[in-house]
Amino acid sequence: MWGVPLLGGDDRADVILLKFLRARDFKVGDSLRMLEKCLEWREEFKTEKLTEEDLGFKDLEGRVAYMRGYDKEGHPVCYNAYGVFKEREMYERVFGDEEKLNKFLRWRVQVLERGVKLLHFKPGGVNSIIQVTDLKDMPKRELRVASNQILSLFQDNYPEMVATKIFINVPWYFSVIYSMFSPFLTHRTKSKFVMSKEGNAAETLYKFIRPEDIPVQYGGLSRPTDSQKGPPKPASEFSIKGGEKVNIQIEGIEGGATISWDIVVGGWDLEYTAEFVPNAEESYTIVVEKPRRMKASDEAVCNSFTTGEAGKLIISVDNSLSRKKKVAAYHYTVIKSTTAV
Repeated sequence: MWGVPLLGGDDRADVILLKFLRARDFKVGDSLRMLEKCLEWREEFKTEKLTEEDLGFKDLEGRVAYMRGYDKEGHPVCYNAYGVFKEREMYERVFGDEEKLNKFLRWRVQVLERGVKLLHFKPGGVNSIIQVTDLKDMPKRELRVASNQILSLFQDNYPEMVATKIFINVPWYFSVIYSMFSPFLTHRTKSKFVMSKEGNAAETLYKFIRPEDIPVQYGGLSRPTDSQKGPPKPASEFSIKGGEKVNIQIEGIEGGATISWDIVVGGWDLEYTAEFVPNAEESYTIVVEKPRRMKASDEAVCNSFTTGEAGKLIISVDNSLSRKKKVAAYHYTVIKSTTAV
């Protein structure tokens, strides 16, 4: 199972078997039956070959369900967002009949299988994933059948595979529904749930995931194309109190160098500007980016500037008109000029 022989003394098998035991409260008979059914399902579903199969959902990758980065403890992170299906045409194309629904379920399992392959299955290692589910614009009624089948598949065949389940952009009615069912959930299950109302996604995710690994649409610095450039560049985190203005100074920039930077503020709604200040007293400050009001829905700013002389870059974020503290992050690179002076 997942490339691990369940018999023969492999310590990875102990990790997997323990997951089934925990899922059935250490009732050995029930755990064994669950394991047998899971093995049968994996054989019928042909999961071992699933990760390389082209199911025709290229346009959904990176939008609906996808693996992206790791949390601060090394767990792979799976993001889920079904808001695109509020458009009737998209919904009918993917869920229009039973055949389409089954194909989508197969694709959704494929995404999870790719995440499971990133796990160590070692005692004390990283043996579970983080799930982030975006509830914004999710057409709950229309997706009820698909949601129930996905949930059933995952509960029956991927026990204890989720370390934490983070819900972001949670509407008020979801909280009401959760409070109704909460008394029937085990303490172990409830301890894995994290709820974050709309507008607080970045603040919540920063507690678990570093900003360079968080997608830009959720207040992070990670873009889909970043995976082609190697490991993400570590970001510096900071916070901006209500009524406060923060200046980030990047000093020691040589003449002719090119500085590139990315900066993001969770739920922006503040003023942002950038300017270059030369070291020479007779030189003038250069406005690199004019002051502009960033909307709450704006993603990370990415820009670059080639200097004519030595100096420093000052990036300013002004939260003076708000009372709410905001989380933020940035990173930058400086490429020195190759032209001889």
